[in-house]
Amino acid sequence: MIVAAFLFGLLIGSFLNVCIHRWPIDESILRPARSYCPSCKRQIAWYDNVPLLSYVLLRGRCRACGASISWRYPLVELLNGLLYAGLAATQGLTPEAAKAALFCSMILALIFTDFEHYILPDELTWGGLAIGLALSLVVAVPPSLSSLFWLITESTPSPRLGSLAESALGAAVFGGLLWAMREAYYRIRGVDGLGLGDVKMAAMMGSFWGVGPTLLILLLGSLGGSLIGTAIIVLGGKKWSHELPFGSYLGAAALIVTLWGDRLFNLYWQSVGAGA
Repeated sequence: MIVAAFLFGLLIGSFLNVCIHRWPIDESILRPARSYCPSCKRQIAWYDNVPLLSYVLLRGRCRACGASISWRYPLVELLNGLLYAGLAATQGLTPEAAKAALFCSMILALIFTDFEHYILPDELTWGGLAIGLALSLVVAVPPSLSSLFWLITESTPSPRLGSLAESALGAAVFGGLLWAMREAYYRIRGVDGLGLGDVKMAAMMGSFWGVGPTLLILLLGSLGGSLIGTAIIVLGGKKWSHELPFGSYLGAAALIVTLWGDRLFNLYWQSVGAGA
């Protein structure tokens, strides 16, 4: 089962590479149906498009023109395969694992698109938001902040309504939070500190996981982004105004929380209990 999940993840990873390359340049992901070499534009034969294996056999070069092919292609395939295998090993073939796998693939595509192009495509942010809301009716989003609303109103919602409410609240809270941060930074500094893509990405993550996990994602993403961004600027001799792909840091934090969020929460509460 784990091997099958890994192989399936490789195939989906190959498709993610198509999205990462084409969406930022406004190309259809359906036409042409086959992948093509970014340098000579010749379509790639099926036997040269086998995930991971073809890259190794061709030594990272196009068979037709010999141009170098980006390391991003095998890396995305490998990471997506490992994510699927890890989810299969820990959660089995369950609806929860399928939802997490879909989320991880979209996040992986966002990470590399933002890293390469400083763009977070609407197809993944707005599209992911819609998918997150829809999936909340099938796979429950754990209640957190929405529970307070039901408590105040002395209401007992149906499981599906409660899950949908938590999903919508997660999207609204974190999309609104990053939008407010963006507006505040602009009013103080006169320049954009965050792109609207980051706002939409935060809303998309909130729709999948609700308030609790998304809060942890934002905390880890902000901390990691600050540390890595500072290192890049200082060690690279860049200006403090240098643009950084914040969406990539958020995405990396989202993958960590998706895979190990429960363990992180348990470690936190254990440390709080030990401190008390």
